[in-house]
Amino acid sequence: MRIRDSRRRGLAAAGLLVVLAAGACSSDGGGTDNTGSAAQPPAVAGGDAAGGDAGARDQDAPQKAQSGAGGADLRVDQRAIIYTGTLQVRVDDVERAAREASTAVTAAGGFVGGDQRNSDSADARAELTLRVPAARFTTVLEALTRLGEQERREVRTEDVTEETVDLDARIATQRARVDSARRLLARATSITDLVTLENEVGRREADLASLEAKKRRLDDLTALSTITVTFLGPEAAAVEEEDLGFLTGLRGGWSAFLGTLQVALTVLGAVLPFVVAIGVPVGLVLALARRRGRRTPPGAPAAPDGPVPSGPPPVPAARSGP
Repeated sequence: MRIRDSRRRGLAAAGLLVVLAAGACSSDGGGTDNTGSAAQPPAVAGGDAAGGDAGARDQDAPQKAQSGAGGADLRVDQRAIIYTGTLQVRVDDVERAAREASTAVTAAGGFVGGDQRNSDSADARAELTLRVPAARFTTVLEALTRLGEQERREVRTEDVTEETVDLDARIATQRARVDSARRLLARATSITDLVTLENEVGRREADLASLEAKKRRLDDLTALSTITVTFLGPEAAAVEEEDLGFLTGLRGGWSAFLGTLQVALTVLGAVLPFVVAIGVPVGLVLALARRRGRRTPPGAPAAPDGPVPSGPPPVPAARSGP
């Protein structure tokens, strides 16, 4: 019995050792597998995260490009800006400078909007109003400066982008209103409705025409800039802009007074011949009439035309009593 018990114990111990060894092996392999599997998901997760960030950046790139393209409308070259320039240049030959300025503007795609010249050698000057494309504004301005010696230069800009956008929106809205009124007019069945809708269509079309005229004016001013250049001869006096102030007002008032006095003297000179030709005879007639009035005392009886009877006047007969 003891031998059997010892054998059983030996078999149980050997089985226990086998079980322990198998568990140790399985635990080692599982640990290796778990380590590999545990290490792999973070790497994959990191790759997914990196790939997701890269994909997000790739997806955001077109959006940023689009947003950048949309933001380009706010750049200077995409805005509606009116350029106005004033230039005063002293030259040796005013006529030649004016011809070269006209040629430069025509070559730039513009035209001459106004031309005033004074060929007097002592005060030779020429004032040109030039319309040039906005993209060539600075180029033409510099070309005009090189024609002589620049004495005065002024450039002004006016941003009308918001006004242009507002006009576009109002024009679109007004066109829709005109179309709706025309559709209602086409379905009118009574004379009253017909007259009312015709008046409404006419009013809306007039408003639309006014808005479109403003838009065309803005488009013209933004597409073609204006340069006013004054060429002065060597002896011509410079044209200076006067500032506001007391002395400026005093000079203006004195000039206005002299102008008014000159006009009054001109009117008096024009009326004086009529006064002499008509007033002198009328005055003589009135003077003679006054003299006759002084010779005849007031209240005196007028002299009879026939012979005056002699002797005392007749005595009236006495009246008898009742």
